[in-house]
Order: sequence, then structure tokens, then C-alpha cells
Amino acid sequence: MNMPFSRIILLCLIVLLGTSACGFNLRSAQPLPPGIEQVYLSGTQQHSPLRRELRKYLKIYQIPTITEAPSTKQTQTVAIYLMPDSLDRRLLSLFTTGQVAEYELVLTIRFQVAFAGQEAQYVEFDVTREYQDDPDAILAKSRELDLVLSELRQQAADRIIRMLPSLDSRQQ
Repeated sequence: MNMPFSRIILLCLIVLLGTSACGFNLRSAQPLPPGIEQVYLSGTQQHSPLRRELRKYLKIYQIPTITEAPSTKQTQTVAIYLMPDSLDRRLLSLFTTGQVAEYELVLTIRFQVAFAGQEAQYVEFDVTREYQDDPDAILAKSRELDLVLSELRQQAADRIIRMLPSLDSRQQ
């Protein structure tokens, strides 16, 4: 069954039009609320890894950050207050010797977000990842754990930004 090239293009065009007509969006393509022009980012830890990641992701989304608390006149500013994150390890499996073979790492993220003219909302969520431990490669596993934690914080920063539209009650 050999389809001519024009039929393949026509079929792709129909599928593309069908998915766009039903309102399908890629998950990360959700538009930010139109009222977000800048973000005031603060927290208990000024130089936390999550704060650095969030600042980097705000640049990717082309949202400028401000360093001074917004005044009441700045109606297009969103304030995000990061609380300290916490890391927990849950035991998943053991070696036959009784040593831990696998963990589930759970990074708990807590923050408050306040849109102009609204009360601050408290948000908490977890980002999880499985982590295999090898007692014979302690140095390599230590470096791998640092990389996994960095990836978890990247996911958390991206998730915070993607949550903003659903947290803005002006849009609902």
C-alpha cells in the first residue's frame, strides 16, 4: 500500500487541524495569565538552588523579575515567596545483605503566590524520583545524587511557573 505524497500531506494537515480545533495544547505551551508582566521573587533563603532555578526558568519564559517588593500601584506584578524545600527518602528495596538498594527521593516544595489585588495562596507539591544506591561506588553515587536533586529542582521550577495560570483567580 503505497500512498502518494500529496495524500500523506493532506492526511497530516487534517490531523493537525483536527487537534487544533478541539483546543489541544501541549502541556508546557499553556499561556501565562495576561496580567503577569513581572515577578517579585523572595524567600527565606536568598541563594537557594530552587530560587536560582526559578529565576532561570522565568528568563526562559521571558518574565522579568524585580528585586524590590511591589507597591500597590504595580498591578501587573506577581509575588512568589519560596519557603525552604525538604528532601525525604523512602526505602524501596534492599540487597540480600540488608543494605539499601533503592530509594524514592521526595522533594517537597512550598511557596506562596500573590497576584495583585488577591490574597496570598499557599501551595505545596512533591516531586519524586527513584534513586538506586550502590555502596561500592560511594563517590559516583554522591555526584549522581547531586545531579538528581538538580533535576528535581528544575522540574519544580518549571512546575511553579506552569501552575501560575491556574492559581490566578482573576482568570476564572
